[in-house]
Amino acid sequence: MTEDVFAQPGAGVRFDWGPAGAAELGRVCAALVVVDVLSFTTAVDVAVGRGIRVHPFPWGAQAAEYALRVGAVAAVGRNAVTADHPWSLSPAALWAAPVVPDLVLPSPNGATICAAASATGLPVLAAGLRNAAAVGRWLLRQGYGSADTPIGVVASGERWSDGTLRPCVEDQLGAALVLDALAVATGGLSVEAAVALAALAGVPSVVPAVRGGVSGRELADRGFAADVEIATQVGASRTVPLLRNGVFTPA
Repeated sequence: MTEDVFAQPGAGVRFDWGPAGAAELGRVCAALVVVDVLSFTTAVDVAVGRGIRVHPFPWGAQAAEYALRVGAVAAVGRNAVTADHPWSLSPAALWAAPVVPDLVLPSPNGATICAAASATGLPVLAAGLRNAAAVGRWLLRQGYGSADTPIGVVASGERWSDGTLRPCVEDQLGAALVLDALAVATGGLSVEAAVALAALAGVPSVVPAVRGGVSGRELADRGFAADVEIATQVGASRTVPLLRNGVFTPA
């Protein structure tokens, strides 16, 4: 069957934004990479790197109830952290919190996209600035990136107050770093992926661009500059979080 034009047919590496983009690429790609730098996929990278199994869960749903069912700890909002419950969406909090076997991690963007993508049965990987290169290398080693085994890279984006998608600097650049690692894929880049990759050439340095962007400034203003600091450690991690049966573990 001929692929719909919106699926960017013929390319080994494709790019799109948000839940709708993930759903479209999930129909036709052999693997998906989800990028939510501030902060879901960075939090996943930190947690999985410490040996924690991460269960992505939609924001606003009953995460605590689900955690009880699967025998996990439920992460809370950044401002709800206490000494007795230090697990949250904050990468800095997860860096310091005690290691638990399983963590349910809800978020409005990355976790929601990953939870939905898990239902496709496709390999779903979590990437940020810290591990973009590692994720890209793993996918190529596994043989993904041909016209027959295309990779879909999804920038999660943020949300406006009315719930619509707000494209953001950090996910644009995080996706670009993944695409940079995948640029040698045998199937080549779609036009959308090539244009997204070109964002790297538009900034002198990724780190100050993310720190100076709206999302980075917002988190810093709220007192979570440490989360931005961890998220902008480009290439610091070799962890490749792979979603299998609804749980992120090392690939």
